[in-house]
Amino acid sequence: MPARRQAMVVTAQPEATEVGADILRAGGNAVDAAIAVAFTQGVVDPLMAGISGFGSMGLYLPGRRLHEYIDFHSPAPAATRPDMWESLIESEARDGYGFVLRGRVNDLGYQSICVPASLRAYHDAHSRHGSLPWSEILQPAIDWARRGWRVRPHVHYFWSDQGQMGRVGSAERIAFSRSGRSLYCDPTGAPRRVGELVRNPDLANTLSLIARDGADVFYRGEIADRIVEDMKANGGLLSREDLAAYRSRSVPPLWGEYRGLRVSSNQPPGGGVMLIEMLNILQRFDLAALGHNSTDYIRVVCEAMKQATVDKDRHVGDPAFVDVPLDRLLSSAHADETAARIRAGEKIRVPRVNSGRPSSDTTQVCVIDGDGNCVTMTHSLGMPSGVITDGLGFLYNGCMAVFDPRPGRAGSLAPGKARFSSVCPSLFLRDGQPALLIGAPGATQIAMGVLQACLNVIDFGMTMTEAVSAARFSATSDAIDLSNRISFRTERELQAQGYQTVREAFTFGFAAVHGIRIDGDRLDGGADPGHDGSAIGLSLPG
Repeated sequence: MPARRQAMVVTAQPEATEVGADILRAGGNAVDAAIAVAFTQGVVDPLMAGISGFGSMGLYLPGRRLHEYIDFHSPAPAATRPDMWESLIESEARDGYGFVLRGRVNDLGYQSICVPASLRAYHDAHSRHGSLPWSEILQPAIDWARRGWRVRPHVHYFWSDQGQMGRVGSAERIAFSRSGRSLYCDPTGAPRRVGELVRNPDLANTLSLIARDGADVFYRGEIADRIVEDMKANGGLLSREDLAAYRSRSVPPLWGEYRGLRVSSNQPPGGGVMLIEMLNILQRFDLAALGHNSTDYIRVVCEAMKQATVDKDRHVGDPAFVDVPLDRLLSSAHADETAARIRAGEKIRVPRVNSGRPSSDTTQVCVIDGDGNCVTMTHSLGMPSGVITDGLGFLYNGCMAVFDPRPGRAGSLAPGKARFSSVCPSLFLRDGQPALLIGAPGATQIAMGVLQACLNVIDFGMTMTEAVSAARFSATSDAIDLSNRISFRTERELQAQGYQTVREAFTFGFAAVHGIRIDGDRLDGGADPGHDGSAIGLSLPG
């Protein structure tokens, strides 16, 4: 018998996971599978991702000696002005994910839309590295859109969200446009219930055009014409020139080390710098000796989280506009100094503007094929704008919401500038071979959730499923946020040390981590149980 080759797909949606597995069975590679998954995710989880979104894609293709990231963060339209919303500031979300402005112009509606980036990146990745025909990659998503899919528990939960920390709720976003109300709401205007069938023939037609004509039909052709007409009619900032000019970027990995493993993550404006900075700090502690999710463990990890958050707020933005001091942020000296402050019991402060549950509107795919090609991609709509152009079927991103409306800062508004994002699809290598493929949705909590799952695998020897299922916590402000499976005793002990704690009602949260642990020929996949996803392992012909 010829040897079989092991492969795996892990995503946050069962429909998408199965599509990825089917593409691998059909002879596609990891890139083919990841892109087919991404298109499907935009259909069956339409507030989490789509062709109008943004993200970051890590590629490890050993047969081509290629290891790079495709960066596709959505830039602000050319009509953006640095001070255009400065007078509208009401507050900053406590978790640091966006500002609340008078009239919510940055968070809902046509002015909240940045340049769509995801479709261009999908097409670029496939044209360079895919093996199956482009039309074959899109067909599963077209089929799901046309025949319909049923609302899953996490989808309904997210659609029913009424808004947190001053942000617009998902229920209002899906009801913003006529198409959204028709697609995702019942006759009373409430979100469709679990098990209800959602068909989107408009999106099926849009994807069919893209399957036939490629990405240019969206950025320069027939679809672009309809987008621009809608933007002009409704005061949007997005223009024809913005669409035509957009390009994705291929960049080298941002490198770090942790416990003898090399860590590959994405460059700014992505969140890889936060993940690697936190690992640098925590490498100076014996975390296993502290005990998993003990009071001391949570305190130490949260202080590392807070330092990375402060550094992100001050220094990390689009490197085309901001001089990001990576050498200093990732230096041994900075890690040593921070570790010393943590040992001394210092509480690191995270400044916020008038700040008062974290957002999670992103999704993840991890794939390894039978030849060892690896793809980890985190892609998103940000906080969706609520806008659906009649007849096109897809939601536009709402990426303008996370820019800082105060001029002169790392995250300030500027034409053509991409906002910071915590997305950090990452790959850990042991002796030059992949050992862990990981990523997560979860807005500002992404790096925090990915960090904890990595520590669970590396420091505590957990399986991938155990690692993504363990209770999590976070600190992106002066408070420590705890999921509801962190013990009450531990919470009381943190409070006795002077920490403000915020206990979530939910047992899962703080990103939704998905990953694959690789040990030789053995693959161990984990899909976060807080979402609806799954992992499928395959044995392919040799």
